[in-house]
Amino acid sequence: MLHIVDDEDVIRDSLAWLARSRGIEACGYATAQAFLDSAGARFAPEGDCVLLDVRMPDMNGVAVFDQLGARALTARMPVIFLTGHGDVPMAVDSLKRGAFDFVEKPFNDNQLMDRVQEALAASRAAGAAAQVQARLAALSAREREVLDKILAGKLNKVVADELGISMRTVEVHRANIFEKMQVKTAVELAGLLK
Repeated sequence: MLHIVDDEDVIRDSLAWLARSRGIEACGYATAQAFLDSAGARFAPEGDCVLLDVRMPDMNGVAVFDQLGARALTARMPVIFLTGHGDVPMAVDSLKRGAFDFVEKPFNDNQLMDRVQEALAASRAAGAAAQVQARLAALSAREREVLDKILAGKLNKVVADELGISMRTVEVHRANIFEKMQVKTAVELAGLLK
């Protein structure tokens, strides 16, 4: 989902049309607060990206970016700043603080949408990584020990001997790990955690 935050109706509408012409779902916000009220409420499976105007009447884009950063949303919602009034120090500072890009108006439509698609891909990757971390966090300490042994390619009997537990207990832990990590095989598990 492309979130377009700009106080100018014509800019929002044209960017939304441009996004839809590339098959990207888009939603426009006339104010920074309207966007912030919805930011992070749900993440789109195809990823999220924010096109953020630097100069807006209620709150400037840099302040919005700071709030997204404070909420730890910038990885899942990469920000591309749009401005007709930017300067080099502002652009450099924004990029150093984690903005995905900084684009001056007028911009090349195709280049902007290419960057949006790259940001959406980065958002999807960040979302997938966050899901894997959440699944890992759901494992018990013993399941983490068994997981490490599985990833080392050890058989259940060897894992049982090394951990001083029964082979049946290893099998139960292994089944729980596969269920929590949403995989069916050790190969799939290793691929998920590479």
